[in-house]
Amino acid sequence: MALNACILIKTTPVQTADVRQKIKRLKGVRKVFIAYGRFDLVAFVEASEYPTIRRLTGTINAVEGVRSTETLVEA
Repeated sequence: MALNACILIKTTPVQTADVRQKIKRLKGVRKVFIAYGRFDLVAFVEASEYPTIRRLTGTINAVEGVRSTETLVEA
């Protein structure tokens, strides 16, 4: 069974496009969209278990230009 999650990402404004390119190449990331509002990017991810989502969120947080994330896991 696959778990789906939505990761909301705040970036440094001038780096949003670069961050999007880096994130969309990560394993488990299905789609990444630029958004307008409180968050700059929205990433839809799929993983086999919760620890994998946690690691993926950590990897995204480590990308240069990422200020913060909020992860919403499918119930």
